[in-house]
Amino acid sequence: MRFASICYLCRFPKIAYSMQLEALTAISPIDGRYHHKTRELAEYFSEMGFIRYKVKVEIEYFIALCDEKIPGLESLDQDLFPAMRDLYRDFTIEDARRVKDIELVTNHDVKAVEYFLKERFTALSPALDQAKEYLHFGLTSQDINNTAIPMMLRDAMYNVMLPGLRDILTRIEAIAGEWKDIPMLARTHGQPASPTLLHKEIMVFYARLADQVNELAQQNYPGKFGGATGNFNAHYVAFPAIDWHSFAGIFLAKTLGLRRSRPTTQIDHYDGISRIFDNLKRINTILIDMSQDIWLYISQDYFKQRSVATEVGSSAMPHKVNPIDFENAEGNLAVSTTLLEFMSRKLPISRLQRDLTDSTVLRNAGTAMAHTWLALQSLQKGMGKLEVNQMSVKVELQADCYAGVWGHYVAKEGWLEQGDIEEAINAAQKIGDDAIQKKTQGYVVPDAFNHGTSEQRAAWFNKGFKAGRIEACDTFNNGQ
Repeated sequence: MRFASICYLCRFPKIAYSMQLEALTAISPIDGRYHHKTRELAEYFSEMGFIRYKVKVEIEYFIALCDEKIPGLESLDQDLFPAMRDLYRDFTIEDARRVKDIELVTNHDVKAVEYFLKERFTALSPALDQAKEYLHFGLTSQDINNTAIPMMLRDAMYNVMLPGLRDILTRIEAIAGEWKDIPMLARTHGQPASPTLLHKEIMVFYARLADQVNELAQQNYPGKFGGATGNFNAHYVAFPAIDWHSFAGIFLAKTLGLRRSRPTTQIDHYDGISRIFDNLKRINTILIDMSQDIWLYISQDYFKQRSVATEVGSSAMPHKVNPIDFENAEGNLAVSTTLLEFMSRKLPISRLQRDLTDSTVLRNAGTAMAHTWLALQSLQKGMGKLEVNQMSVKVELQADCYAGVWGHYVAKEGWLEQGDIEEAINAAQKIGDDAIQKKTQGYVVPDAFNHGTSEQRAAWFNKGFKAGRIEACDTFNNGQ
């Protein structure tokens, strides 16, 4: 009883505001917190964007029927075509609202588009008013959805996602070029291993990502167009002389820019869409791998991050510069990958000739794209802050000196065996920056040092060993 009363006191009062959608009232972070970063995709994946693409398919199909000279449309004036195309070219938010109002009555999104266009045809001309019953002739809703959605994906990919991915490739190549002479100890199983070059390790991600981006750029986008159950039954009954399969193949290829899936059931089998999602998933995986590695390089002091004067690194420790851009990228890529994995696995499965599960699932395609798009922005920002940590030389040499101080005391206690100190000095010399550079590239670049030379490392170890005092290890104020 006491717990219940406490919980009651802790309840928030109802917030008194209109539930009109805006960034602060949106449930999804894509349309809320991150709306200003994802608005480029709204043109394609918003409800209005989806409706506009459906309007385009209906209009272009109607024009294609006119070009086919089917009875009832053979004499329609072609001068009306531009005004008809303007219905999707100049599609407005008011148009989208009208479609949604009609859908409240029909409870069917594609039928609402058809009725909206019939209204507009009546308003455009008497001839279109007479011909408007040919809108959506012989089609099922998936002939519209399964062409509108691939076009949305294709256009978003070409206009937003692929340029963003190519910008990431350019950034990776640029920073790798800046770091081409910087040696580092590789780590296998988390432990120090043979030396390598920072440039080469970064270019591993460039090569992997470039392969997948090139594959994504060459993907074709399939669409289903075949009437109820995919057989053009109504079309052949009405106009048996027309080769409707040929008509559909040409219409999708030349007008909509899609490859027609054939044969199909009443819906697309989605194998092609799944292939695209799997391609994106591999891209996400590579970028997660890169984000995690850069995060680790930062934690190991190979990199430091330039601070931004107005940004706060931590609510409790504001002086910190946390690797939040790479953490944000990793998180968004993981969300996107989860959605892509689910959709690529679920979409090709549909009961018999049709069930509706694909419809609600595909509406999340934009969300998956948006999380990847957010990650690309975070990676651009994060890589723009990175610089090689030149201070790490002083830190590394101080660590060598501290190791010498420790050796001084364990030697006094008699815990060292003969040759241990010489072995430690030899080890320090072998991992000097000059030694690693000579081994990996054949020449030495002092400006690229981040650990100190072999001579410096051995000298600071010896200094700590002989002095036996931490005060002797001030590498920041003493010459090296």
